[in-house]
Amino acid sequence: MNCIPLVLLLFGLSSTLAQNSTASPNTTTSSSTATSTTTPPATPPRPSCESKTGTSCEECLENVECLWCIPTKKCITYPAKTILPPHSLCPLNDARWGLCTINFQILIITMSVAGALLIIGILVCIFCCCKCENAGSARFDNRMNRKQDKRKTKQEERKAEMKIRHDEIRQKYGLSRASPYAKFENPS
Repeated sequence: MNCIPLVLLLFGLSSTLAQNSTASPNTTTSSSTATSTTTPPATPPRPSCESKTGTSCEECLENVECLWCIPTKKCITYPAKTILPPHSLCPLNDARWGLCTINFQILIITMSVAGALLIIGILVCIFCCCKCENAGSARFDNRMNRKQDKRKTKQEERKAEMKIRHDEIRQKYGLSRASPYAKFENPS
């Protein structure tokens, strides 16, 4: 529930910054002849923030562009160029914008903690994904090595069995395997 006012506050701050950076004077052109162009009715200008000085925080903050300073009870136009209001204008503890219950110091701390938690969460997710991927490939490599070892031992067993069979056949027919050159030697 406390998150919703902070989100609304951030959207209001971004819209204030956007309004102040893109503000341009309205100019209407009319021709010098008797015909004039019709323009849509302009919205009535909002009363300036300074005109609400001495009223209440709620009245001042009805306008998104206003900043309320508690000790001086002044309603000031938000200094959009300096993102945060300077201490000389109003201390961060006492500055209110968007909601009268949230001061800038709490807002800054909350947003920095939320940002840090978000960054840490993303880094942990990336680390876990990479580690799981590596663990999966290591598991796969281990399984392949075990299969290869099994194949190698079966092949060696087959070779040993074939050798035994061949030796039995040689003994049966009187063929000696002592030396391959034995049949070439002269029995003198």
